[in-house]
Amino acid sequence: MSAAPRELLGAMFSAAVNAAQPSLTIGRYLPPAPKGRTIVIGAGKASAAMAQAFEKHWAGPLEGIVVTRYGYAVPCERIEILEAAHPVPDAAGRAAAERILGAVQGLTSDDLVICLISGGGSSLLPLPGAGVTLEDKQAINRALLASGATITEMNCVRRHLSAIKGGRLAAACYPARVVNLLISDVPGDHPADIASGPTVGDATTCADALAIVKRYGIDLPAGARRLLESGDGETVKPGDRRLENVTTHIIASPQMALEAAAAVALDAGVTPVILGDSIEGEAREVARVMGGIALQVHRHGQPVKPPCVLLSGGETTVTLRGNGRGGRNVEFLLALAIALDGAADVHGVAADTDGVDGAEEVAGAFIGPDTLARAWAHGIRPRDSLDNNDGHGFFGALGDALITGPTLTNVNDFRAILLL
Repeated sequence: MSAAPRELLGAMFSAAVNAAQPSLTIGRYLPPAPKGRTIVIGAGKASAAMAQAFEKHWAGPLEGIVVTRYGYAVPCERIEILEAAHPVPDAAGRAAAERILGAVQGLTSDDLVICLISGGGSSLLPLPGAGVTLEDKQAINRALLASGATITEMNCVRRHLSAIKGGRLAAACYPARVVNLLISDVPGDHPADIASGPTVGDATTCADALAIVKRYGIDLPAGARRLLESGDGETVKPGDRRLENVTTHIIASPQMALEAAAAVALDAGVTPVILGDSIEGEAREVARVMGGIALQVHRHGQPVKPPCVLLSGGETTVTLRGNGRGGRNVEFLLALAIALDGAADVHGVAADTDGVDGAEEVAGAFIGPDTLARAWAHGIRPRDSLDNNDGHGFFGALGDALITGPTLTNVNDFRAILLL
């Protein structure tokens, strides 16, 4: 192996992030120029970087507006960049959603709408449906984030409580041509789940949303419950004629990121094994399984001999039970370190490719064979930290946090377990 373990893990993470940069991918998906106007709209943690990249590639007239997370704006000349809150929406996000919806009113079949969507767009487009307030949306969002619901389940509920998601934004663009350029941060790369699908059809129903709310014991405000129970929150379905001029492209995905990391591993003389790009589940449970696989490799050289790296992506969940600082990637890593119990020559990294693991300005963290021993030496009980959902506190105290700042893209979580 040609690099120190942490250096190599960091290089793989950087390669994964770089592979999903809009500047590298967006030029492959430029549509023909229209007879009429070209309008760019969008939302997500990568939307500003996507807008900047599109601007550089587009020679003709252009106008537009996109919204991104606070701190993720980049300069554009012809596209206005707005900022709002994530993961819990705010009034700035609602105002941005209203302006985006207003920007596509009165279009004709000669016009072209470029829709730039990436992860985080659900929180950044919080335009409530009839009878639902922004405060309702905030409360529901917090409850969903703490419930352990999957991203697919959360976005189903969000779509049916929205006035812009679930294909409604695409319907507002009709009869203009709509080209969706999406950066996927969801398992399976389903367009309806990326930012809750504002410009694609949605096959789920209000009844599905109600079932999810019941499953996780979410206490719905009266207006939200009425919207779902009445069916008035129904989304735009696939096959709706207002979607007939919509084309969708995935320009970056978790699989692309994993393949880029695998190439770095190969160059370093380490065998990469991609376990999956859409792994879901409770973070600590996924960690136990991954730990078991790693120990099998460590002890028996199966299913692959070291030096090797086990790569995976997707989005785990955390059911909050304690009052720690959270973070699904650091929760995964803490549980993984406990499962490995100091196994020699096993190192790991887990981080969100957007640079933010949950609500913290920390992407993730690293572990090594000495992680647990150093924690005990600091007077930190690893299992107590896990029980308290305090992964960020744990790794921050050890100096093992991975801090990148805004990466300007988002293809979900990246996990690598390196065995030497």
